[in-house]
Amino acid sequence: MTMARAGLRDGRPLLDLHKKADEKRAPLRTRANASGAAERRPPAEAEESRTAPVKIEPERRWERRLSAQTSEGIIMGFHEESRICPAQSAAADECVEHMLLYPCGLQSFHNLQTLVPTLLRHEVEIALEKLDLIWDRQYAWDLFLDMLRSQMQYCFPNVDLPRHFTDATRGILVDWIIQVHEFMHFQEETLYLAIHLLNRSLRQLKVTTANMQLLGMVCLFLAAKKEESHLPEVSGLCSLMDQAYTKHQLLRMERRVLCALKFDLSYCPPLHFLLLSGCMARCGALVVWMARYLLELSLLEGQCVVFLPLQLAGAALCLARRVLRESLTPEGEAAWCLSSSIHVGSETTLLKIMHILANSAAAKAHNKETCATFIKFSSPKTMHVSTHPGLKNAADLLDVCL
Repeated sequence: MTMARAGLRDGRPLLDLHKKADEKRAPLRTRANASGAAERRPPAEAEESRTAPVKIEPERRWERRLSAQTSEGIIMGFHEESRICPAQSAAADECVEHMLLYPCGLQSFHNLQTLVPTLLRHEVEIALEKLDLIWDRQYAWDLFLDMLRSQMQYCFPNVDLPRHFTDATRGILVDWIIQVHEFMHFQEETLYLAIHLLNRSLRQLKVTTANMQLLGMVCLFLAAKKEESHLPEVSGLCSLMDQAYTKHQLLRMERRVLCALKFDLSYCPPLHFLLLSGCMARCGALVVWMARYLLELSLLEGQCVVFLPLQLAGAALCLARRVLRESLTPEGEAAWCLSSSIHVGSETTLLKIMHILANSAAAKAHNKETCATFIKFSSPKTMHVSTHPGLKNAADLLDVCL
C-alpha cells in the first residue's frame, strides 16, 4: 500500500488550513497544573553561588562560562559534550547545561557571577507570571527547573531513520499531521508532542511504509489524549485517512506505541522555551510570531531531532531577530543578553540550527508537499510572517553576520 493510497495526499482536500480555534489556552498551563503537591516546594529564601575561575577562550569574543551550584542542585557551566551525564553518577538527573554570554571588558565579573543567578530567577518568575502560565509565583522557579531537566530525558544521538524511510517521506508525513492538527483545532503543545512521539516511535518500532500514516495519526491521537480536553471519535480519525485503516488497526497500533514508549508521554516542547525567552527578552509580537513559524518548520527537518528543545527555541528567536532586523534599546539589549543565558550549547551549535531553519524557510516552505506551515502562518492572525521578504535571503544574512 503506497502512502498516497493511504490517504496522505488524497486526504488534503478534507482539511481546511485556514480554520482557527476560537480560544487558545496558555501553553504552559498544563505543566503548571500537573505538578503534584509533592513536587511543589517553596523556593529557598537565600541562594549562595560558588564561583570557579573563568577561562576566556581567545577565539570567542562574546563567550564566557559561569560555574555555579544553586541550592536546587542544578549544576551550571557544563560543556556541551557533557550534556548526557554518566549513569553511575548519583546526581545524574540533576544535571543541566547552562551558558552565560557576556561582552568582554565587563568589570567586577566575580560580583556579577553572584548577581546573575538571582537576577535570572527573578526574570523567569516575572515572565511566567506575565504570560499567565502560573497561578502562584513561588512555584515558578521549580517549574522552570523541571523544564530544564525534562528536556534532557530523550536526546536522539543521531538523525538516522529506519532503512525503509527517508527524510522526504518523514517530511510529507509531518506536514500531513500539521494539517490534521490544524483541522482539529488542537493546541500547539499537542503538535510538538505528537512529532516527538513519532520520532521516538520510528526508532523503537518496526513499522512498514504502508503503516506510516497510521503511526502518525496514532501519535497525534495520543498527544491529544494528554493535552486536549475534547477528543475526536476514532471513526472520525479513520475518515481523515480516507478509510485506509480500520478502527481495530488504529487501536492496535496505539497499544503497540504505548508499549514501545513504556507509557511515557512526557515532553517539554521548544515552544515553551521560546515564549519564555521572548517574554524575558522583551521581544515584540512580530518577532515572536516569526520565531514560532521558524520553530514549527524545524518539525519538518529530520536534522533537528538531535538538538535540545532549548537550543531550537534559542536559534529560532535569534534568527527571527536577524530576519526582521529588530533594533533594541540599551534596556532591550540587556534583557536579550539575560534571556540568551538560558540557551544551551555553543555558539556554533546555535548557528548550525539557524542555517537549517533559514534554508528550510527559504526553500521548503513553498514546496507543494510540505506547505501546511507556510499557509498556516500566512494569515492575518500570525501577522503574515511566512510571506516576509526577509526570509528569502535569510541564509545569506547569516553569512554576512558571521
